[in-house]
Amino acid sequence: MGPAQVTKPAHLARTFRLPSSGASSVSRPTSLEEIGVEACERRKTGIGEFDRVLGGGLVPGGLVLVGGDPGIGKSTLLLQALDLLATNDSPALYVTGEESPEQVRLRADRLRITSAKVLVYAETRADAIVAAVEAQPPRALVIDSIQSVFDPSLDSAPGSVSQIREVSARFLYLAKARGVPTLLVGHVTKDGALAGPRVLEHLVDTVLYFERSTGSPYRILRAHKNRFGSTNEIGVFEMRETGLGEVENPSALFLSERPTDAPGSVVIPAMEGTRPILVEVQALVNPTAFGTPRRTCLGFDNNRAALLVAVLEQRAGLQLLGCDVFVNVAGGLELQEPAGDLAVALALASSLAAQPIPTGWLAFGEVGLAGELRSVAQTKLRILEGAKLGFTDAVLPNNAMDGLSSPSEGLRLHPVKTLAEAVDLVLQR
Repeated sequence: MGPAQVTKPAHLARTFRLPSSGASSVSRPTSLEEIGVEACERRKTGIGEFDRVLGGGLVPGGLVLVGGDPGIGKSTLLLQALDLLATNDSPALYVTGEESPEQVRLRADRLRITSAKVLVYAETRADAIVAAVEAQPPRALVIDSIQSVFDPSLDSAPGSVSQIREVSARFLYLAKARGVPTLLVGHVTKDGALAGPRVLEHLVDTVLYFERSTGSPYRILRAHKNRFGSTNEIGVFEMRETGLGEVENPSALFLSERPTDAPGSVVIPAMEGTRPILVEVQALVNPTAFGTPRRTCLGFDNNRAALLVAVLEQRAGLQLLGCDVFVNVAGGLELQEPAGDLAVALALASSLAAQPIPTGWLAFGEVGLAGELRSVAQTKLRILEGAKLGFTDAVLPNNAMDGLSSPSEGLRLHPVKTLAEAVDLVLQR
């Protein structure tokens, strides 16, 4: 009996022809035990931070959408990845719809990429790109950008909703049918969201965003959707003359410019996926000159900060309600986990008292409305990361001590039950 055939949507049937065999041609219900995964082994890009965010590498047939501000490094990173992915027997294909091949070559020279394994194709017609891929399936495919590709059979202009929906569906079907990892570069709007219809984000398997602080050479790659891995991992890069370089020790990076003996500065071992990263939390408390005190936060939730101010006032006896409060997470990171509560609260108390936290101290834990401290996940990993970078003491919830012993590096642990106890401890009241 011949191989089963897949019925294709009408708008795809005119372009694609499935291979005669393989997982993509299965059209009958199949048990999980019968489905082979040998051909789905991840392909490492050779860029450790990129592979971390992807979940371990590119999945054959996976469709990845990469977004970010203009000039942030999307094309640079993908060109570097293609150079490392490609082999002599299986070259990679870089489709450019916004630059000429000569411009791509100039970027490659700057990145010191001279490999003949990377093929460059300047084309914006979806049919021509599909034909090139089917004629010689590459090891990986980059479309830069999806907004520049169009289907001539549609009346709408390139970049319109209907065009993006159509060509994205074609590349999705092509990736699945041929097992080619495909990366789409997407434009962003003024608000930083991906341009085009939301169906684009639903179609793809993975959505990656590049983030950066204004004027900073550092870039953070974050997964907002990932069918093949965690969305909590981040990759940290530094823009250099020769391209994007990996930052292998983000903790040292984010603490490199931390002031010493400055009130309102506390370090927290935050968890980004499976990786602990030491981050500096800064707070400034100042008597308000207006009727309504300000609550301004960068990298921390405003509502959470207002909650902590109220708890410090009611449970720790600090007079904060008549003060302007400013909170900043240095380095452009965002503290989205409740483990940052204790660090922010202690930074506020330190700024109000104009007294610095002792040098070499860490703090983490969730703060409840009753002023109690609650334990958080991955306590040991947080402590070990602090000890590795030379910190000597850690303030943490008392419940987090269950089954935990002090690490061999000698970091001293200070378990406390309430926020008031933590404030008294670090300020030595």
